[in-house]
Amino acid sequence: MNKPADAAIPFERRNAAHGVSWLRQAFAMLWAHRVRWLLLLLTYYTLLLAIRAIPYLGPFVAPMLKPVLAVGFLAAAWSQERGELPAIRHLFAGFRANLRALLVLGIVFVVGMTLAVLATSLVDDGRLLEVVSGTATLDEAVVADANVEAAMLFGALCALPVLLALWFAPALVVFQDCDVPRALATSLRAATANWRPIAMYALLLFLYVGVLPTFVAAIIAALVPEDVAYMVAAVVLLPYLALLVATVHVSDYVSYRDIFHPDEQLTAIHARGSDAAP
Repeated sequence: MNKPADAAIPFERRNAAHGVSWLRQAFAMLWAHRVRWLLLLLTYYTLLLAIRAIPYLGPFVAPMLKPVLAVGFLAAAWSQERGELPAIRHLFAGFRANLRALLVLGIVFVVGMTLAVLATSLVDDGRLLEVVSGTATLDEAVVADANVEAAMLFGALCALPVLLALWFAPALVVFQDCDVPRALATSLRAATANWRPIAMYALLLFLYVGVLPTFVAAIIAALVPEDVAYMVAAVVLLPYLALLVATVHVSDYVSYRDIFHPDEQLTAIHARGSDAAP
């Protein structure tokens, strides 16, 4: 699917309802082989934590390797769509698919997020930055500070272009052999043009990640004795959150395919049974 260097990569403009279908289709793919996907997710975060634990270099290297390892979810979803089973080996597909470009995307992410955090100092004189860097404690006074709240919003706005530019970039690098500038520019154009489904997708994630777990935790706290409430909440919410995080990773592929390859269909999400052992 390579494109001439001077040709713009075509993409579809979707309505808001597609933001719902991205999560729904991703969950269908996940549920068809949920054990395999959860093992893939566990391995992914275990590797990132192990890399982050490397003295001095780990905290810098781990974020740069995230796009490389995250390509594994794209590869596993692509393979499942074509009748194969998701496997741990897919997690290392990024090391065989334009590794240099994926590492540069990781650097773009680190630099972009760092600049967004630093920019908050323009609003709150560095209070939020002190909390993020660990030189100050996040307490009620900081949370209630209107300047800190404004700084958080400003930082999010500064980070938004970077996040949109990186939304489809790894898939464009891997599946369409884009170089980094072209992948970032194409992703930014496609994500901006599809702001409606992306906004719906983000709203649903806010509900599923923020509102629903908080509501469930509040119910558990009200009904369960305090000394075991935390344990009960963990037993109830951790499997839910694991499935949700895995669904989000799969949705990266689903949204990419929907925007850049609209004629392709999910035809093999139930192929070869479900929950087969790796």
